[in-house]
Amino acid sequence: MAQSNTSVETSVQRPPTISPLSPPSTVGRSRKGSIDRISNNVSTPPPSVTELEDLPQYHLPPNIFSKSVLEEDLKTPDSHVERDSRLIRLTGTHPFNCEPPLSDLYSEGFLTSENLHYVRNHGPVPRCDDADADSWTFMVEGMVDHPFTLSVRELIDEYEQLTYPITLVCAGNRRKEQNVVRKSKGFSWGAAGLSTALWTGVMLQSLLSRANPRRGARYVCFEGADKLPNGHYGTSVKLNWCQDPNRGILIAHKMNGNALHPDHGKPVRVVIPGQIGGRSVKWLKRIIVSESPSDNWYHIYDNRVLPTMVTPEASADLPNTWKDERYAIYDLNTNSAICLPAHEETVSLTDGPDAYKVQGYAYAGGGKRISRMEATLDQGKTWRLASIDYPEDRYRLAAHGETLCGGKIDMWWRETSFCWCFWDISVPIEELKRAQDIMVRGMDESLMVQPRDMYWSVLGMMNNPWFRVVIHNTGHELRFEHPTQPALRPGGWMERVKKAGGNLSNGVWGEKLGGQDEEQVPEKDQSDDDVCMTNPNVDRLVTSQEIKQHTGEDSPWFIVNNQVYDGKPFLEGHPGGAPSIFGAAGQDVTEEFLAIHSENAKAMMPDYHIGRLDESTLIELAEDATTGSDPSRATFLDTKSWKRAILQGKHPVSSDSKIFRFRLDHDDQIIGLPTGQHLMVRLRDPATRDPIIRAYTPISNGTDRGWLDLLVKIYNDTPEQKGGKMTQALNSIPIGHFVDFKGPVGKFEYLGNGLCSISGKNRKISRFNMICGGSGITPMFQVMRAVTRDPDDSTQCVLLDGNRVEEDILCRLQLDEMVSRASSRCRLVHCLSRPPLSWQGKTGRIDKGLIEIEIGRQRSNTQDLVLLCGPSAMEKSVHGILRDLGWDDDNIVVF
Repeated sequence: MAQSNTSVETSVQRPPTISPLSPPSTVGRSRKGSIDRISNNVSTPPPSVTELEDLPQYHLPPNIFSKSVLEEDLKTPDSHVERDSRLIRLTGTHPFNCEPPLSDLYSEGFLTSENLHYVRNHGPVPRCDDADADSWTFMVEGMVDHPFTLSVRELIDEYEQLTYPITLVCAGNRRKEQNVVRKSKGFSWGAAGLSTALWTGVMLQSLLSRANPRRGARYVCFEGADKLPNGHYGTSVKLNWCQDPNRGILIAHKMNGNALHPDHGKPVRVVIPGQIGGRSVKWLKRIIVSESPSDNWYHIYDNRVLPTMVTPEASADLPNTWKDERYAIYDLNTNSAICLPAHEETVSLTDGPDAYKVQGYAYAGGGKRISRMEATLDQGKTWRLASIDYPEDRYRLAAHGETLCGGKIDMWWRETSFCWCFWDISVPIEELKRAQDIMVRGMDESLMVQPRDMYWSVLGMMNNPWFRVVIHNTGHELRFEHPTQPALRPGGWMERVKKAGGNLSNGVWGEKLGGQDEEQVPEKDQSDDDVCMTNPNVDRLVTSQEIKQHTGEDSPWFIVNNQVYDGKPFLEGHPGGAPSIFGAAGQDVTEEFLAIHSENAKAMMPDYHIGRLDESTLIELAEDATTGSDPSRATFLDTKSWKRAILQGKHPVSSDSKIFRFRLDHDDQIIGLPTGQHLMVRLRDPATRDPIIRAYTPISNGTDRGWLDLLVKIYNDTPEQKGGKMTQALNSIPIGHFVDFKGPVGKFEYLGNGLCSISGKNRKISRFNMICGGSGITPMFQVMRAVTRDPDDSTQCVLLDGNRVEEDILCRLQLDEMVSRASSRCRLVHCLSRPPLSWQGKTGRIDKGLIEIEIGRQRSNTQDLVLLCGPSAMEKSVHGILRDLGWDDDNIVVF
């Protein structure tokens, strides 16, 4: 349930993931005289010596909360690594690539804890136990006069230790936005692929001085201990950067005062400020001085921005293009994001604040400072300046020789900027009410500004167009919508626009251009669905037994879209390593595969296509998880496995409808189905043995014990057409026969007292407008029963129930009882398409006239919701009518 924002006003509502901690703009705000204060949008000069006592202390490392080896890691090579469960996995179970929730990251402030620091791993994490950390060695070699090997203990004991605050950013930060436009060859980072920590170690310059590079050397290559399909991970940067103390490149062994966490390079790593995170090699084993850039596979085929016209398909055969150093990424580009308002945050318009403080982060690359942040409420026609806070500058004021986290804070002389900064701007609510969106852009001190439009590239890197948050004005509140959500998480205006057929590349963020007819909408970009992943010459049916025989490491098969593929050819070359294939063996990995892999990867799949699964085989595989009676289970339904119940009785309620009653495992077992959700029903046709799976909403209450009732309208075969497979099969099985159930499933849940959850997001509803036909009454029945049973529930209900003849009206007596119990707030309207002469109710079909009279147009200042369930033709017709009446899809739930 949404909670109030204690740092702004109690009327501002946050989504459940928002931490109540104060954001950095309040936690880290400087007092009088600080050099990071901006007054009237103009930076003040540095403080004098006499003002130093007025300065606040610089930020100290945040607390580390307890971690554990997570269940999903137990069967991977990372089973020795403890992690925080809040991190969002971007590439499935393994390898581990993650970012924190954006709101949690922002709430931690300037420094990021070990728990929430983003992670980019290409494969298994090398293991280094505490007892072995000091003896870990790495080499300095290549074009040097004095090559040497150094242990971590010698690095600590023999060299000056320095501590710098440094922001690391993955080059893929904000890639999900590019992937929505068109899938790149990279996985979907959100806007939290960055973190800041205090890194302690030795200047790389000191080690290179000892080695003494020879004339002609121009690059320094780094190589880690992580063994990957294409060798160890490695990359390079320019030698003159490494020798420049102003660049601040460290060989680090501590993060926020503690030994490095395994995910962050334990026991020693490179940290390169101002450059993409992919240059800061972890688990360091070799430093190689050379005359040429690294020839490491990962240096050549990763961290590049190829020309935008290079497609994923073409990129597979362009070796010279990949090796062109002009396309390699080193310095970060200027970027920024809005953190507050958060995605799906709401602000009340009735008792909310007069102004809202929009807040976020920004960073630049190559040591440059963000010099300007601007916001627009009219899509770039006019701009206004934001205030900027530079927490990094506090460390420049440390006393001579002062240490922190075991290293000297030697920053007073350096002009380069290594860290993110924070910005904010107060916007009157009245202006937000009139705006469609908020957009921001940053500028660095070289006057490089974030571009308006996206530069799409095949690897999906360095995405930095204006950050846009859409504003939805419902009349009683403002709701904010970010561009995307990371990984597989749904949501965001970009996905919404694309699903509606909008062209995200049309220059107006997918909105319809003026004067543009529906037929003139630009053709949709090529999507993942356009890529053929099957071999047309393969028509083999794969059995469940074959799948079970190919779940081992020697021959792993996996399933995508009911098609079976051989994973063995990927074991050596897969970017995630063999464990990612082993983890998929014998599993249906459709959702994960399609979300992570590029068009190019999908285009390779026909070569590994083995065959297809028929529905019978899918059922047989799923039956492994089915269990019989279990007296120990308090709840019957399970979302991950099928549960069996015995048909106890069939009770006719009309000529073609029956209530099917099923006995659960024991008398005290509850069904476990939330109000408004449904369950999956599975059985085999008694005659043909063909498997059948359908979704139903039972009329039982989810807390009922010992039994489950399904109200089913039976569609029998007629000479003109085939009837319903499931309904006829249910009707033909004998009493005592078992049926399998799984659930709950569904995006809607009624929580009581007007509160409902839609796709995991809570909403307060004042009136339910229910429209149904035939057996589509069942989800409406559940919701109306819940509303009318609670005398304190003030929610209003209007139910339009369409049927052919009077006998078809299902649950009529129960519905009449509900309405009479709450007549002041509930109304029931029956409509018959073939009424008898004695019928006094509405006649005909549920059409626009009836809906406009009984429900009306969408009202901007109310909290109304439409619930719709019935035959597909009816649902399509009613949905179109609702749209004509001004109802948007956010306020229509189709079961």
